[in-house]
Amino acid sequence: MMTCENDGAPGPEACVPSVPSKTRARLAAVQALYQMDLTQRDLSQVLNEFIAHRFGSAEIYAGADRSFFSDLASGVAHAQAAIDSEIAAHLAEGWKLARIDSILRAILRSGVYELLEKRDVPARAIINEYIEIAHDFFGGEEPGVVNGVLNRVARKARPSEFGRKGPKRPA
Repeated sequence: MMTCENDGAPGPEACVPSVPSKTRARLAAVQALYQMDLTQRDLSQVLNEFIAHRFGSAEIYAGADRSFFSDLASGVAHAQAAIDSEIAAHLAEGWKLARIDSILRAILRSGVYELLEKRDVPARAIINEYIEIAHDFFGGEEPGVVNGVLNRVARKARPSEFGRKGPKRPA
């Protein structure tokens, strides 16, 4: 998506790509989760820091959906044990969640939370967003890991979105 400045004047310097507010919120949530993991700081401290300082001073967060950011970071923090077990169940054989890079863990945690809890967003869109975030941080195999884990979680949690029927429920 492009937005044009200078009253829509033509020319490449007049138009800059705009990033949707939920994309920016996802990136902020990943970074907040990373910070909490690394520093062992309390969720409310990190949320307050982002909302009071980072959203106002860092261009990368400009226009981020603050409510969505808070919901993602809080949701992951409150359901982290269940999310971590879901991730661990879908990692390649021999991979351990504790040994994965902290930012990769944060990306996977946020993506799994969103796949499990945000049914109003298509699974493929969620997976794509987190693959793009992984590309922002990594140039190696990590985006493929994000794709693989989130795809497996999504197919299990939302089989109807992938052309398969879900598990039968008793009548």
